[in-house]
Amino acid sequence: MDELELLKKQWQTREMEFPKLSYKDIYRMLLKKSSSIVKWIFLISIGEIIFWTILAFLVPESSKELNEAIGLKTAFLVINIINYTVFAFFIFLFYKNYRTIQVTDSVGGLMETILNTRRTVKYFVIYNVGVSVLLLIGVNLFYYTKKDELYQLMTETYKGYAAIPPESFTSVFFISQLIGGIIMIALLLLFYRLIYGILLKRLRNNYSELKKIEM
Repeated sequence: MDELELLKKQWQTREMEFPKLSYKDIYRMLLKKSSSIVKWIFLISIGEIIFWTILAFLVPESSKELNEAIGLKTAFLVINIINYTVFAFFIFLFYKNYRTIQVTDSVGGLMETILNTRRTVKYFVIYNVGVSVLLLIGVNLFYYTKKDELYQLMTETYKGYAAIPPESFTSVFFISQLIGGIIMIALLLLFYRLIYGILLKRLRNNYSELKKIEM
């Protein structure tokens, strides 16, 4: 049980022993809690972009050479520039929400900031998952249009593919891509569900408490 719930319970059951909490006291605690949550959302988004950047440096050189040979190097460069730009914009919005909530001095203002933060996180998650799905589909469609060239490059780069007959390569490769893609998207959704889902739930609870105060 968090500090606010504990104090509320004490307020209700032991009014004679503890000082009564005013609406202003409850508002201050809700403001402090909400500010902390918004700060964590901002910090986690920074950690996420750092994680993806480190992961990009860990991609094997053989994969980079394969994509360059098949003609995807420029496309990936453009996609990365756009993706980092959008990601940076969301981080800016998270930071803006954090700065706004720190100077909020009214129940209505705090409620509005909570709604803005929840909305921003929602769009952030939709963007990241949506881009991942579209990128997975787009890259594999491109691979399919160049499946003969892809087979030659794969057999030259990865010895395991040399044992696969040309007529079976398409099925094996794209089924592997599909399974790997589904696992990746599922892990991404799980991460967002666990991390941002928990934080947004707490913000929603704070919002509900603020509505009671405003009423």
